[in-house]
Amino acid sequence: MARSYYIFRNGRLRRRQNTLYFEQEGENGESVRQPIPIEDIRDIYLFGEIDLNTKLLTFLAQHGVVVHFFNYYGFYAGSFYPRESNVSGQLLVRQVEHYLDAAKRLTVAREFVHSGLFHIRRNLNYYRNRGKAVDNAIATVELSLERLTSCETIHELMREEGMAHEAYYAAFPEILDLEEPFEKRVRRPPNNMLNALISFINTLVYTATLSEIYVTQLNPTISYLHEPGQRRFSLALDIAEVFKPLVGDRVLFRLLNRGVIGEKDFEAVGEAPAVYLAEEARKTVVKELEAALQTTVYHRRLKRNVSYRQMIRLEAYKLIRHLMGMEPYNSLKAWW
Repeated sequence: MARSYYIFRNGRLRRRQNTLYFEQEGENGESVRQPIPIEDIRDIYLFGEIDLNTKLLTFLAQHGVVVHFFNYYGFYAGSFYPRESNVSGQLLVRQVEHYLDAAKRLTVAREFVHSGLFHIRRNLNYYRNRGKAVDNAIATVELSLERLTSCETIHELMREEGMAHEAYYAAFPEILDLEEPFEKRVRRPPNNMLNALISFINTLVYTATLSEIYVTQLNPTISYLHEPGQRRFSLALDIAEVFKPLVGDRVLFRLLNRGVIGEKDFEAVGEAPAVYLAEEARKTVVKELEAALQTTVYHRRLKRNVSYRQMIRLEAYKLIRHLMGMEPYNSLKAWW
């Protein structure tokens, strides 16, 4: 089964026949070569300084391998998204139609928000049942959930989502045993330990979502909740809203509450400090998130176990069926 490859070391990626090789310098200055059979690769995450060429990228494109690039500080730089081989002109037309029609767009966007807030409330209820004082946050999220049906524009939807997220983040000091106060969510750049960890995990969920969209016939640049724009795959942002609280936040809570990640794992850079994860901490987070994505639950409709990563792809297929008029899109609401 194909899997994700994460490369943190500096080196070179080269192709020889049907095998990909990662080359790096050994302890004695010799070249050490690690083969990676192309059929084993779903996608590649490059965190180190990697030398590659167009010959390699062409090879990866021929095999439909998405590559995600991160800079020296672990901040997401972009993705190599090969030309789609699984395309549908009819689906593309339907995607555009549902974006241009305000009512149709709102219907899809509302489902993304509904699922995200549903899973945020689920997380908060988990900690309320363990004695945490998160009642105010739950009340705010529930009020936003109730108001979703009366929202008439994307702006109103995002306003409700924003208020719910603000209440959610305000509950983090109660959920987490933090070494420093967490006042608010700051993204570009993250200004403290928790913001840096949230941003890094959210990026991993986004890139995993993008990789799963690639194997479908969906165009990743046409979205419904987030406004399509240049140089971004905004549909992955939409679908990731479903899985950030369901998968990403639960990993974050586990890492911090168990003391796996702490203040020692973060560094600051710049005059107005941007805080980022140290390399070993990134490896730890990647390992934990990948394990979470591989975790399976019994799917009531499919009558078999399905991993969280497979659920991302299933969510994309559900959206396709909605766009093609086969059945209404009902976003994932965890039942387990």
